Amino acid sequence: MTAFGWFRSLGYGAGRGVRNLALTLLVTAGAVHAETVTIAALGDSLTEGYGLAPQDGFVPQMQAWLTAHGADVKLINAGVSGDTTAGGLSRVDWTLTPDVQGMIVALGGNDYLRGLDPAVSRANLDGILAAGQAKGVAMLLIGLEAGGNYGPAFKAAFDGMYTNLGAKYDVPVVPSWFRGLLATSGGQAAMGSYMQADGIHPNKDGVAIIVNDLGPDVLDLIARAQK
Repeated sequence: MTAFGWFRSLGYGAGRGVRNLALTLLVTAGAVHAETVTIAALGDSLTEGYGLAPQDGFVPQMQAWLTAHGADVKLINAGVSGDTTAGGLSRVDWTLTPDVQGMIVALGGNDYLRGLDPAVSRANLDGILAAGQAKGVAMLLIGLEAGGNYGPAFKAAFDGMYTNLGAKYDVPVVPSWFRGLLATSGGQAAMGSYMQADGIHPNKDGVAIIVNDLGPDVLDLIARAQK
């Protein structure tokens, strides 16, 4: 007799009670064996939460958003203010400890601000993604869109490196960290109320919009990290 046949043979009330007990045991067992997914957010001041109270930065707000959406995840803040892609490459190996199953890569802003050759930035990002691939972690690449102050060739090379590297490593790409903020405010000129006084870093409310926009992408990263 199958298990379902055994439930039926006990009658509706008894069968339902046994079935509920069995499901409870299965759920309990699943909870016991469930593993919290650990994700490292490798980035610069935007990731670190520059200029904000500790609880208002990107990582704490994203952690709260993910928890509220049912994700069993531990998000590690691996953001360092002022870091370039070279800095990220120099510390990616020790960031990817054995417990890390996924990595958010959000670097390039300081390269752009310093006018560094996009070919160098691309090579550094390539090295970071190669390290993640070698470790077998799921990854999400978050880019930035350059302005036109260094000319169209620079902008094309800078903006394109994220898409090209995402295709090379089969990694999902968010084209701009500020995607959601730009959409909400209606454009860069209207973003002032969501930015700190320096005009570079988002304030608490700006981070909340960014988190709400990027949250689904991070949920997808978590799901891929669990496979």
